[in-house]
Amino acid sequence: MSLLVKSNARGRTMVELGEGELQYVGFAAYRLSLGETLPVASGDKELCLVLLSGRVSIKGEAPGQGAFDWDNIGDRQSVFEDKSPFAAYLPPGSQAQVDALSDVQIALCAAPGSATANHGPRLIKPETMKRSVRGKGANTRYVCDILPDTEPAHSLLVVEVRTPSGHSSSYPPHKHDTDDLPHQSFLEETYYHQISPPQGFVFQRVYTDDRSIDQAMAVENSDLVVVPKGYHPVSVPYGYESYYLNVMAGPKRVWQFHNDPQHSWLLDL
Repeated sequence: MSLLVKSNARGRTMVELGEGELQYVGFAAYRLSLGETLPVASGDKELCLVLLSGRVSIKGEAPGQGAFDWDNIGDRQSVFEDKSPFAAYLPPGSQAQVDALSDVQIALCAAPGSATANHGPRLIKPETMKRSVRGKGANTRYVCDILPDTEPAHSLLVVEVRTPSGHSSSYPPHKHDTDDLPHQSFLEETYYHQISPPQGFVFQRVYTDDRSIDQAMAVENSDLVVVPKGYHPVSVPYGYESYYLNVMAGPKRVWQFHNDPQHSWLLDL
Protein backbone atom coordinates (compact mmCIF):
# COMPACT_ATOMS: atom_id res chain seq x y z
CA MET A 1 0.00 0.00 0.00
CA SER A 2 1.35 3.42 -0.96
CA LEU A 3 1.29 5.86 1.93
CA LEU A 4 1.09 8.82 -0.47
CA VAL A 5 -2.39 9.97 -1.52
CA LYS A 6 -2.11 12.29 -4.51
CA SER A 7 -4.25 15.40 -4.69
CA ASN A 8 -6.77 16.31 -7.37
CA ALA A 9 -5.96 19.36 -9.49
CA ARG A 10 -9.65 20.03 -10.17
CA GLY A 11 -12.98 19.48 -8.47
CA ARG A 12 -14.33 20.07 -4.99
CA THR A 13 -12.28 17.36 -3.27
CA MET A 14 -8.61 18.32 -3.12
CA VAL A 15 -7.60 15.08 -1.39
CA GLU A 16 -9.33 12.40 0.67
CA LEU A 17 -8.24 9.44 2.76
CA GLY A 18 -9.97 6.30 1.53
CA GLU A 19 -12.60 4.64 3.71
CA GLY A 20 -11.01 2.06 6.01
CA GLU A 21 -7.41 3.08 5.21
CA LEU A 22 -6.87 3.80 8.91
CA GLN A 23 -8.77 2.55 11.92
CA TYR A 24 -8.95 5.82 13.84
CA VAL A 25 -8.22 8.77 11.53
CA GLY A 26 -10.29 10.18 8.68
CA PHE A 27 -9.41 13.16 6.53
CA ALA A 28 -10.56 15.17 3.52
CA ALA A 29 -9.75 18.64 2.19
CA TYR A 30 -12.08 20.64 -0.05
CA ARG A 31 -12.00 23.74 -2.23
CA LEU A 32 -15.15 25.83 -2.54
CA SER A 33 -15.87 28.82 -4.73
CA LEU A 34 -17.82 31.86 -3.55
CA GLY A 35 -21.46 30.85 -3.01
CA GLU A 36 -20.86 27.09 -2.90
CA THR A 37 -22.00 24.97 0.02
CA LEU A 38 -20.56 21.85 1.61
CA PRO A 39 -22.88 19.53 3.58
CA VAL A 40 -21.27 17.86 6.59
CA ALA A 41 -22.57 14.88 8.58
CA SER A 42 -20.44 13.49 11.39
CA GLY A 43 -22.25 10.15 11.81
CA ASP A 44 -20.55 8.22 14.61
CA LYS A 45 -17.39 10.34 14.32
CA GLU A 46 -16.32 13.57 15.94
CA LEU A 47 -15.08 16.20 13.50
CA CYS A 48 -12.77 19.18 13.52
CA LEU A 49 -13.35 21.51 10.59
CA VAL A 50 -10.21 23.57 9.95
CA LEU A 51 -10.64 26.64 7.77
CA LEU A 52 -7.39 26.65 5.82
CA SER A 53 -8.18 29.86 3.91
CA GLY A 54 -11.10 32.08 3.01
CA ARG A 55 -14.31 33.00 4.83
CA VAL A 56 -17.33 30.82 5.60
CA SER A 57 -20.48 30.53 7.65
CA ILE A 58 -21.18 27.23 9.41
CA LYS A 59 -24.64 26.35 10.67
CA GLY A 60 -26.28 23.15 11.79
CA GLU A 61 -27.47 21.09 14.72
CA ALA A 62 -26.05 18.52 17.12
CA PRO A 63 -28.31 15.96 18.84
CA GLY A 64 -29.22 17.02 22.36
CA GLN A 65 -27.06 20.14 21.97
CA GLY A 66 -29.29 22.32 19.81
CA ALA A 67 -28.48 24.50 16.82
CA PHE A 68 -25.28 26.39 16.10
CA ASP A 69 -24.62 29.24 13.67
CA TRP A 70 -21.17 30.75 13.22
CA ASP A 71 -21.38 33.52 10.66
CA ASN A 72 -18.63 35.12 8.56
CA ILE A 73 -15.58 33.45 10.11
CA GLY A 74 -12.07 33.31 8.69
CA ASP A 75 -9.41 35.98 8.19
CA ARG A 76 -6.46 34.40 6.39
CA GLN A 77 -6.04 33.95 2.66
CA SER A 78 -3.25 31.37 2.85
CA VAL A 79 -1.99 28.78 5.31
CA PHE A 80 1.39 30.54 5.05
CA GLU A 81 0.13 33.71 6.72
CA ASP A 82 1.41 34.11 10.27
CA LYS A 83 -2.07 33.56 11.70
CA SER A 84 -3.89 30.75 13.46
CA PRO A 85 -6.99 29.36 11.70
CA PHE A 86 -10.61 29.31 12.70
CA ALA A 87 -11.84 25.78 13.41
CA ALA A 88 -15.03 24.09 14.62
CA TYR A 89 -15.59 20.97 16.69
CA LEU A 90 -18.66 18.85 15.90
CA PRO A 91 -19.70 15.87 18.05
CA PRO A 92 -21.18 12.61 16.70
CA GLY A 93 -24.59 12.92 15.07
CA SER A 94 -24.06 16.50 13.93
CA GLN A 95 -25.49 17.85 10.69
CA ALA A 96 -24.00 21.04 9.29
CA GLN A 97 -23.63 23.19 6.19
CA VAL A 98 -20.58 25.23 5.24
CA ASP A 99 -21.37 28.28 3.08
CA ALA A 100 -18.43 29.80 1.20
CA LEU A 101 -18.31 33.61 1.48
CA SER A 102 -15.17 33.70 -0.70
CA ASP A 103 -12.95 31.14 -2.35
CA VAL A 104 -12.30 28.64 0.43
CA GLN A 105 -10.09 25.73 1.38
CA ILE A 106 -11.34 23.67 4.33
CA ALA A 107 -10.22 20.42 5.96
CA LEU A 108 -12.46 17.85 7.65
CA CYS A 109 -10.60 15.88 10.32
CA ALA A 110 -12.38 12.84 11.77
CA ALA A 111 -11.91 10.31 14.55
CA PRO A 112 -14.12 7.98 16.62
CA GLY A 113 -16.52 9.94 18.80
CA SER A 114 -18.53 9.26 21.93
CA ALA A 115 -22.23 10.02 22.11
CA THR A 116 -22.08 9.92 25.91
CA ALA A 117 -19.07 12.23 26.35
CA ASN A 118 -21.30 15.32 26.07
CA HIS A 119 -18.80 17.35 24.07
CA GLY A 120 -20.96 20.02 22.49
CA PRO A 121 -20.31 21.76 19.16
CA ARG A 122 -18.03 24.76 19.49
CA LEU A 123 -16.22 27.36 17.45
CA ILE A 124 -12.47 27.26 18.10
CA LYS A 125 -11.14 30.80 17.71
CA PRO A 126 -7.57 31.61 16.63
CA GLU A 127 -6.76 33.52 19.82
CA THR A 128 -7.41 30.39 21.93
CA MET A 129 -4.78 28.30 20.11
CA LYS A 130 -1.31 27.87 21.56
CA ARG A 131 1.49 28.85 19.17
CA SER A 132 5.08 27.75 19.73
CA VAL A 133 8.50 27.43 18.11
CA ARG A 134 9.96 23.93 18.07
CA GLY A 135 13.56 22.88 17.37
CA LYS A 136 16.59 25.09 16.65
CA GLY A 137 18.84 25.95 13.73
CA ALA A 138 17.77 24.25 10.51
CA ASN A 139 15.34 22.17 12.58
CA THR A 140 13.21 25.17 13.58
CA ARG A 141 9.49 25.04 12.78
CA TYR A 142 6.36 26.92 13.89
CA VAL A 143 3.50 25.05 15.55
CA CYS A 144 -0.15 25.91 16.17
CA ASP A 145 -2.18 23.60 18.43
CA ILE A 146 -5.70 23.61 17.01
CA LEU A 147 -7.21 20.75 19.05
CA PRO A 148 -4.60 19.48 21.56
CA ASP A 149 -5.14 16.89 24.28
CA THR A 150 -5.65 19.71 26.81
CA GLU A 151 -8.93 20.68 25.07
CA PRO A 152 -12.13 18.59 25.20
CA ALA A 153 -12.69 15.86 22.60
CA HIS A 154 -12.98 12.08 22.66
CA SER A 155 -10.06 10.93 20.48
CA LEU A 156 -9.18 13.65 17.95
CA LEU A 157 -5.94 15.67 17.96
CA VAL A 158 -5.23 18.38 15.36
CA VAL A 159 -2.14 20.58 14.89
CA GLU A 160 -0.63 22.60 12.04
CA VAL A 161 3.06 23.25 11.37
CA ARG A 162 4.97 25.67 9.11
CA THR A 163 8.56 24.75 8.25
CA PRO A 164 10.92 27.29 6.65
CA SER A 165 12.94 26.81 3.48
CA GLY A 166 15.78 24.33 3.84
CA HIS A 167 14.64 23.06 7.25
CA SER A 168 13.67 19.64 8.57
CA SER A 169 10.50 18.94 10.53
CA SER A 170 9.06 16.15 12.67
CA TYR A 171 12.75 15.69 13.31
CA PRO A 172 14.69 13.97 14.81
CA PRO A 173 12.45 11.15 13.57
CA HIS A 174 9.88 10.14 16.15
CA LYS A 175 7.04 7.65 16.37
CA HIS A 176 3.93 7.05 18.46
CA ASP A 177 2.77 3.55 17.49
CA THR A 178 2.95 1.58 20.74
CA ASP A 179 0.42 1.61 23.58
CA ASP A 180 3.01 1.85 26.35
CA LEU A 181 2.14 4.89 28.44
CA PRO A 182 3.73 6.85 29.98
CA HIS A 183 6.59 6.12 27.55
CA GLN A 184 4.68 6.12 24.25
CA SER A 185 1.11 6.28 22.99
CA PHE A 186 -0.47 4.65 19.93
CA LEU A 187 -1.72 7.28 17.51
CA GLU A 188 -2.35 6.97 13.79
CA GLU A 189 -1.63 10.13 11.83
CA THR A 190 -2.10 11.90 8.52
CA TYR A 191 -0.04 14.76 7.07
CA TYR A 192 -1.88 17.13 4.73
CA HIS A 193 0.78 19.18 2.91
CA GLN A 194 0.82 22.55 1.20
CA ILE A 195 3.91 24.13 -0.32
CA SER A 196 4.84 27.72 -1.19
CA PRO A 197 5.36 28.41 -4.05
CA PRO A 198 2.90 25.64 -4.99
CA GLN A 199 5.01 24.05 -7.74
CA GLY A 200 7.48 22.82 -5.10
CA PHE A 201 7.76 19.55 -3.24
CA VAL A 202 9.03 18.22 0.10
CA PHE A 203 10.36 14.82 1.08
CA GLN A 204 8.79 12.60 3.73
CA ARG A 205 9.93 9.20 4.85
CA VAL A 206 7.79 6.75 6.87
CA TYR A 207 9.68 3.79 8.31
CA THR A 208 9.59 1.30 11.18
CA ASP A 209 12.46 -0.15 13.20
CA ASP A 210 12.16 -3.49 11.40
CA ARG A 211 11.64 -1.74 8.01
CA SER A 212 8.37 -3.59 7.43
CA ILE A 213 7.34 -0.09 6.37
CA ASP A 214 9.94 2.03 4.61
CA GLN A 215 8.66 4.53 2.07
CA ALA A 216 10.38 7.75 0.98
CA MET A 217 8.06 10.11 -0.91
CA ALA A 218 8.28 13.30 -2.94
CA VAL A 219 5.19 15.13 -1.70
CA GLU A 220 3.57 17.84 -3.80
CA ASN A 221 1.07 20.58 -2.98
CA SER A 222 -2.15 19.31 -1.33
CA ASP A 223 -0.95 15.69 -1.16
CA LEU A 224 -1.68 13.55 1.88
CA VAL A 225 0.76 11.21 3.64
CA VAL A 226 -0.63 8.36 5.74
CA VAL A 227 1.25 7.26 8.87
CA PRO A 228 -0.26 4.04 10.27
CA LYS A 229 2.89 3.52 12.36
CA GLY A 230 6.59 4.28 12.37
CA TYR A 231 8.84 7.33 12.18
CA HIS A 232 7.83 10.12 9.77
CA PRO A 233 10.31 13.01 9.26
CA VAL A 234 9.90 15.77 6.66
CA SER A 235 12.63 17.68 4.79
CA VAL A 236 12.00 20.94 2.92
CA PRO A 237 14.22 21.87 -0.08
CA TYR A 238 15.78 25.32 -0.34
CA GLY A 239 13.52 28.00 -1.79
CA TYR A 240 10.22 26.50 -0.66
CA GLU A 241 8.20 26.71 2.54
CA SER A 242 6.22 23.80 3.98
CA TYR A 243 2.85 23.68 5.71
CA TYR A 244 1.23 20.55 7.02
CA LEU A 245 -1.91 19.79 8.99
CA ASN A 246 -1.60 16.78 11.29
CA VAL A 247 -4.56 14.68 12.40
CA MET A 248 -3.94 12.06 15.08
CA ALA A 249 -6.19 9.60 16.90
CA GLY A 250 -5.92 6.30 18.73
CA PRO A 251 -7.34 4.33 21.65
CA LYS A 252 -6.10 6.92 24.18
CA ARG A 253 -6.06 10.66 23.60
CA VAL A 254 -2.47 11.26 24.66
CA TRP A 255 0.44 12.40 22.48
CA GLN A 256 3.57 10.73 23.83
CA PHE A 257 6.29 10.02 21.27
CA HIS A 258 9.54 8.07 21.07
CA ASN A 259 12.58 9.37 19.17
CA ASP A 260 14.53 7.08 16.84
CA PRO A 261 17.54 6.16 19.03
CA GLN A 262 19.82 6.20 15.98
CA HIS A 263 19.19 9.92 15.59
CA SER A 264 18.45 11.10 19.13
CA TRP A 265 22.03 12.43 19.41
CA LEU A 266 20.83 15.39 17.35
CA LEU A 267 18.97 16.65 20.40
CA ASP A 268 22.33 17.32 22.08
CA LEU A 269 23.55 19.69 19.37
